[in-house]
Amino acid sequence: MENIIEIKNLNKSYGSQQAITNLSFVVKEGELFSFLGVNGAGKSTTINIICGVLSKDNGTVIVNGHNIDDNLNLIKSDIGVVFQNSYLDQELTVKDNLKLKASLYGIYGKEFNEKVKVLSKMLDFEDYINKSVKKLSGGQKRRIDIARALIHSPKILILDEPTTGLDPQTRKLLWNVISTLRKQKNMTVILTTHYMEEASESDYIVIIDKGVVSARGTPLELKNKYTNDSITLYNINEDKVKDLGYDYQVLKNSIRLSIKTPKDATELIIKHPDIFIDYEISKGKMDEIFLSVTGKNLMEISNNENA
Repeated sequence: MENIIEIKNLNKSYGSQQAITNLSFVVKEGELFSFLGVNGAGKSTTINIICGVLSKDNGTVIVNGHNIDDNLNLIKSDIGVVFQNSYLDQELTVKDNLKLKASLYGIYGKEFNEKVKVLSKMLDFEDYINKSVKKLSGGQKRRIDIARALIHSPKILILDEPTTGLDPQTRKLLWNVISTLRKQKNMTVILTTHYMEEASESDYIVIIDKGVVSARGTPLELKNKYTNDSITLYNINEDKVKDLGYDYQVLKNSIRLSIKTPKDATELIIKHPDIFIDYEISKGKMDEIFLSVTGKNLMEISNNENA
C-alpha cells in the first residue's frame, strides 16, 4: 500500500506551549489508522492541521500526494471529518443539513438526491430525513454527522471519538458502515477513540503523549512489546498455581497467570498437563499497552472528564 498521508517533523505551539514537537508518521492508503492519546496530547492539533483548519509552525504535511502548503483546497476535497462535537444546524432538517454541506463541493440536484438515498439507507435515517436536527436523539445525530462527512465521497475519513456516548446498537451500525466503505472504496480511516476495543481493530496505531510519538506499530507488535500474555485457568486450586512460580491474579471464578511469551505458555502447559485442563490463552489488551507506554489509563481519564 502507498502512503496517503505523510507527516514529517511537524511542529505547532500556542505561545510558549508546545503542542506537537517534530511529529512524524505515515498513513497507508485503505488502512484503519488509530491515533491515540489523552486530551491535550496533540491529537486534535495534528488533525486540524491535516484538515487545513489550523496552520502549522513548520514541518511537512502531504495528503494524497499534495503538499498542504500548495494544494489546501484539493486536500480538503479528499477529506471527510466527523468531529467530536457535532456541527449540524439544529434548526434545519436532516436533508437541508446534507444539502448545505454538499453544495460546498458542487453537488446538487440529481447527484445530491442519489447520494442521500444511498447514505440514508446505509446509515438507516430514511424515516427522519425531513425532521429538524433538534428533534433527533444523540445516536441519530451521529448518523447524520457521518453522512455529512461522506456526502462528497472522500478518500480519507477522519473520526474524532465518533462513538463516545452512543448505544451499542448505533456503535455497531456505524462500524459496519465504515468497514463496508473501506472494502468497497478502499477508503482510509483515521480514528481517535477512548474505546480501546475499537483501536484494537486498527491496521496501525500511533500513541502520542505531550506532542511526541511514544509508540507505534500494529496492534500485535505493540502487544508483544508492551504487554504480557495471560493464561486463565478455570476450576483450579490456588495452591497448585502458587507452585508454578508465576505472577497470578485470583478472579471471581478463575485464576489468571501472567506469561511473557506464547512459547513460555506452551512449555508450561506441556510440563503441567494435570493443571492446564480447562484454560484459555489471551494476548495483552490495548488499555494495558496505553498504560505501559504513557503511564495513564485512557478510559479512566475519559470517564473523569465526562463526569
